[in-house]
Amino acid sequence: MLTSPLISLGLLILGLGILVKSANWLVSGSSSIAKKWGISSLVIGLTVVSFGTSAPEFLVNLISAFHGNTDLAIGNIIGSNTANILLILGITTIITPLAVKKNTTFKEIPFAMLAAVLVILFGNDSFFDGNSFNAITRTDGFAFLALFVIFLYYTYGISKIKGEKEHIDEYSWITSMGLALGGIIGLTIGGELIVRHASNLAVYAGLSDRIIGLTIVAIGTSLPELATSVVAAMNKKADLAIGNIVGSNIFNVFWILGITSIIKPIPFNASINVDAIFSAFAALLLFIAVIIGKHRIEKWHGYVFFFLYLGYLGFLVIAPECLPLYCK
Repeated sequence: MLTSPLISLGLLILGLGILVKSANWLVSGSSSIAKKWGISSLVIGLTVVSFGTSAPEFLVNLISAFHGNTDLAIGNIIGSNTANILLILGITTIITPLAVKKNTTFKEIPFAMLAAVLVILFGNDSFFDGNSFNAITRTDGFAFLALFVIFLYYTYGISKIKGEKEHIDEYSWITSMGLALGGIIGLTIGGELIVRHASNLAVYAGLSDRIIGLTIVAIGTSLPELATSVVAAMNKKADLAIGNIVGSNIFNVFWILGITSIIKPIPFNASINVDAIFSAFAALLLFIAVIIGKHRIEKWHGYVFFFLYLGYLGFLVIAPECLPLYCK
């Protein structure tokens, strides 16, 4: 049931407030836990924070799959991953440039690139296998989860690496866990409010389901990553900021899409191919930017990312319904 536009706008603003405050709690709590365990902030960003900030995508996908709205489920993941790199990392690095560790450059970012490419490969059964339909099947889902386990094993392997020498406020175990848990819960609530009421406003504005899934819902569920990464960057926690973005993209495909497709196979509409290819291009562009910047993402990279994303949004709005690889 749709609420009135005025109520939806008010609840949308409330969700943003909850989101920002929850991001502060999550960054503070997880950073404190990292210090207590003697592990790097990068690992916390790649795991705990990524789990928390990916919660809205997870909830949206489960609800969408159970309701049979598979276009929204796959569009949410692809759109969120594109927004994470071009919009969120773009805004974050415009605010402050980020130093990127070699492990992130040559291991984590390529892993995120692999995730983006596999979505295209697994989704186009008719092209690669000659099948009569395209779908992310249960078998694909188990393959995603297997790769997710490999990623967790990798993060365990680097968990003994010392993080960058930075000031991190240390709290008691109870306070640290409370802040992290409260942040995750708050991010989920805030993300849910934003998605639901942004979608309401989109319906009132007469936008299509495709645009809602790839833009309103994708950006809405990516706002936790934006809030968390900006707060982390402003607090000079570069590892947490970049780890959150890269980790979330890996989680979105290998964990969320994996679990969702195991619960219910997801038909892959050929119309999503252009968006999936663009998402993979965004991951490649991030890798190129880090190499060019010599393990730094500079402000000008952020501006390129940001304006490229605006151009992509413009394409979604004005593109004709039928393009090569884009026909319904």
